[in-house]
Amino acid sequence: MSLAMNKLNAKKSSRSTRKRVGRGNASGKGTYSSRGLKGQRSRSGGKKGLKLKGFKQNLLSFPKYKGMKSGRLQAQEISLTDLNSNFAAGDKVNPEALLVKGLISDMQQLVKVLNNGEINVKIELSGCKATASATAAIEAAGGKVIALPVKALSKKAAKAKEEAEAKQAKTK
Repeated sequence: MSLAMNKLNAKKSSRSTRKRVGRGNASGKGTYSSRGLKGQRSRSGGKKGLKLKGFKQNLLSFPKYKGMKSGRLQAQEISLTDLNSNFAAGDKVNPEALLVKGLISDMQQLVKVLNNGEINVKIELSGCKATASATAAIEAAGGKVIALPVKALSKKAAKAKEEAEAKQAKTK
């Protein structure tokens, strides 16, 4: 007998037929069809994912992988050492220049300079956030940090700020 694809069969004991329920009491799985009496799990669709769960129960039963991710946009971090090694004296550092040098991957995302390492190159940093110690280090090297523009305040917040300034002016 030759071995061919059309002659291959599965082993007899490897495949078992599905137990057909609800086909009369004589079959052994009649009447309630091994679902028990009333209740959500006895109804059709009740066993695959119970619908009567609150949100908290869904959250608790959902698998958590290494904590939850924050909804906030994370800033792309750059160290002073990177700035020192990639820019010459007098260069203007902004997100476009950082993207060209390959120090950041996305120009739409916020960029923050951290005080990791040393800087001894006079640069002008603009369009990026910087920690207080990084700002001090850049200015100590003779550089300049131009702060990011403050976001426009809502009308309510602007009015509250004006009132606070007016109140402070009266006390002086």
